[in-house]
Amino acid sequence: MRKRTFIIVLIFLSSQMSAQSNWEKFRKLPAPYKKWVLLHPFKVKKALEISFEVTRVSDSVAKTDLLDKDKAGGQVDAFRHAYWTARLQQEIGKRGAISLGKTHEKGNYKTFKQHQTENGIVPDNASKEMDLFNNNIGLRFTQKGIPEPQKEIILRIVNAILMGDLKVIKKDTVGNFLTCDGELIPSEELLHSWQNKKCLIPSSK
Repeated sequence: MRKRTFIIVLIFLSSQMSAQSNWEKFRKLPAPYKKWVLLHPFKVKKALEISFEVTRVSDSVAKTDLLDKDKAGGQVDAFRHAYWTARLQQEIGKRGAISLGKTHEKGNYKTFKQHQTENGIVPDNASKEMDLFNNNIGLRFTQKGIPEPQKEIILRIVNAILMGDLKVIKKDTVGNFLTCDGELIPSEELLHSWQNKKCLIPSSK
């Protein structure tokens, strides 16, 4: 998840700072985030809490042997988005979860245009499509207002990943990006390129 920008957005209404300070933060937000905050002012605090939870949980999962430890296009990345949306749906509902996921990806395009990185790589269309797909899969694992043990949600998502129900980006064993035909994509082709030859594959591979 694109932590820095995303968390700044959510802190806007949940922080205890002065109204003037909040306004200054709001003025600096990218347009997609401003719109979401204005349309969902009572959901911001809960979304922030969930996002911190998702970061902690996905970092913990990455330290185990459950998945591939890859936070940028791999199984852990897929887990993070599915778990995030599952928890958002549980707490703020399906519409709020979907709209926040789409807002997040619009924010990533702004990040790309500014040549900034997320988890060490510049966002692109392949990562956007992967994230949106996995966000939607995450909606399968919870229902609004129905509490479930955290471990149960985690294990169901991990099992879905191992069964290939989610998407990851195709790479070789050392982390280089590959085309769908298995050819290495030169790093210079990926630099500042929103559309490229990265390939989405089932998460079991």
